[in-house]
Amino acid sequence: MKKLISGTVAACILAMNAVPALAVSISDVNSNYWAAKEITSVVNDNIMTLSGSRFNPEDSMTRIEFVNSLLKVLSNENLNVNITNQFSDVTTETPNYGNILRSQQLGLVYGYPDGTFQPERVLLRDEAQSVVSHITKDMVADRTVLANFKDADTIPAWATNVYAKTINYGIYVNYPDASELRPLDSLSRAEAAVLLAKLRDKLDLVKSEYVGAGSTTVEHLNVTKKAPSNEVYVGNTQNVIAEGNVLVVSFEDKFKSEEHAVGDIVTFINEEDICTEEGTLVIPAGSKFVAQINEIKDQKWFNKNARVYPQLCQIILPNGKQLAFNAKPFTKDYSLKEGPWMTAGKLALYTVGGAAVGTGAGVGFGFIPDPSRIGTGIAIGTPVGAAIGLVTGLVTPGLKYHAKAGEDIQVILLDNAAITK
Repeated sequence: MKKLISGTVAACILAMNAVPALAVSISDVNSNYWAAKEITSVVNDNIMTLSGSRFNPEDSMTRIEFVNSLLKVLSNENLNVNITNQFSDVTTETPNYGNILRSQQLGLVYGYPDGTFQPERVLLRDEAQSVVSHITKDMVADRTVLANFKDADTIPAWATNVYAKTINYGIYVNYPDASELRPLDSLSRAEAAVLLAKLRDKLDLVKSEYVGAGSTTVEHLNVTKKAPSNEVYVGNTQNVIAEGNVLVVSFEDKFKSEEHAVGDIVTFINEEDICTEEGTLVIPAGSKFVAQINEIKDQKWFNKNARVYPQLCQIILPNGKQLAFNAKPFTKDYSLKEGPWMTAGKLALYTVGGAAVGTGAGVGFGFIPDPSRIGTGIAIGTPVGAAIGLVTGLVTPGLKYHAKAGEDIQVILLDNAAITK
């Protein structure tokens, strides 16, 4: 039975539509301005700055302004620079020289074929989308989404996949006409604020090598010594649980393999905070882990138990934020099945049942010729019946897979999991 998470989705929608009150005075952006929420957010978080009390939302964004803001979103504004300058138009006297080199070192905003960086050049919308596409996780983008925009034919050929990917990820700007992308227009400061706010809210989609490289510390989980990894990279804006870590989650509801099919959704929760040994909260209690069933193998004759193959693909945090997650059960074949104790219990029941039947038969056969032979009948019938019961248990179909609500399982991460703060 598929579980619908409508309440959580509704909560997410309400949270996204909430507009925060202005925490700073921005004289040229009122509360009705189309990008007021995002501008307020990036100014409050010091991602973008004011000129006096003005934001100048309609001014064009320069390349260096975008670099400065992007480094802050990625928590790399203090990254130690260990490369040499390669741009002919950049010197140690150039404003924001360190950030230009940080961008070069990380591979964020590239220079031009003539060897220049041109920091004060206006940034085009398609160039900004290219940066977003470059630093986000790879995907096979559905190009059909481009048909939703009436100016899709104006997208340069090199940017077709860029736009398909960033639109699928929901990290793009299409204001004031929702049906236009305007790829060749300059990026305004207001549009940059929206793009940067969306990127910050979806840092789990950014490749881990671009996030917090300058301020990350390594801490550790301690779920099981058998885990291939126990490292957690703790940063300013997110914590990254390394691939190979093992976590404990619990079934949110009871589960029976015979009542489910491939494609069904199953949910798990963590009843307690997941913290590092050093004390950092990684995943708060009450988070929901969404899994899809990839395969179910029914129980078979000769005591082969059923197997269920779920793949955990998403975390929904208690605040409604949805994060990518890729994990499977921590078993040899990534399956869930009844353990050896349950199988032993089944065989014991068959053995006891067979012994009882054998005892009854022994009593009957002993009593018929001579009541005094009942003891002999019991002595013979009990072990024979038990043996027959054991053999019967071994050749019958195995157990279905059942789990109670709250039953724990261990899962192993197949990719790094970025948990934004």
